[in-house]
Formats: sequence, C-alpha cells, structure tokens
Amino acid sequence: MHSVKLSADVTVASQPHLPEFRDIAAEGYVAVINNRPDGEDPTQPGSEAEEAAAEEAGLAYAHIPMGHGPLAESDVRHFQSVVKGAAGPVLVHCRSGTRSANLWAIGEVLDGRMAVGDLAPLSRQIGLDLSGAAGWLRQHDADGA
Repeated sequence: MHSVKLSADVTVASQPHLPEFRDIAAEGYVAVINNRPDGEDPTQPGSEAEEAAAEEAGLAYAHIPMGHGPLAESDVRHFQSVVKGAAGPVLVHCRSGTRSANLWAIGEVLDGRMAVGDLAPLSRQIGLDLSGAAGWLRQHDADGA
C-alpha cells in the first residue's frame, strides 16, 4: 500500500490488503474511509470485508464510494464530517489514492484553505493528479481564489 500524508488528519493511500488494517491501526490511524465503489475490480476486497477488517483492528470505517456517477458536494461534506468526527488521523483510500486526494482537495478549496491555483503545485509535490478536483471546482464555480 502506497500512502501520501495530505494533512495532520488525512493520509490517502492505494487499496490496502485486509491484513494491513492491523498495521494501519498500529500506525496510529483511528479510521479508514473507502472511496472505491464495490465491484470496481474483481480483486478488491469490497466494503463489507473492509468493514470487518477495520472492526477487527479497532478502526472506525466509512464507505463513501466515488466513481459511479457525478461527485456531489454532499459527498465532499460527508467525507469531511467523517474526518472531523474521528478521534485522530484517518486513512482514506481508493485504488491508487488519486480519487481520495481529489475529494480532500475539493473540500479544502470549498472551505477556503486552498485555491484552485494551489492544486497543480500540490499535485506535483505529492505525485497524485489533482486535475479532477480543479475541473470539478471550475465546473461548480468554486475556484477558491
């Protein structure tokens, strides 16, 4: 599992294997957010299996799938509420970490902590493509500038 720390509270990652949930908890994370829709790939464990692995590891778990249909601001706000409600750092994952990073970035711009112009330099810094967030924000006239 490859991971990138975006803030004190949020780290994005590629798909973890179920045994890695114990390691995630041991690293100090208190929750996992899964942004993959079930059935996206036949090799992914799926949200039910992830929730069981998270519970076994003592982690809170939320499934906020991204990928089937357009992203709504309510998805961003749901993500933010799960992060805010966690009692510590949260690991957020999708297949590669890119969708999860875009979801986080949209919220940061909507809340004025970043501007759309900050996304390209951040994308280069973290090695994840945030152009999806920039496009969504421009489409929704939320440039944060």
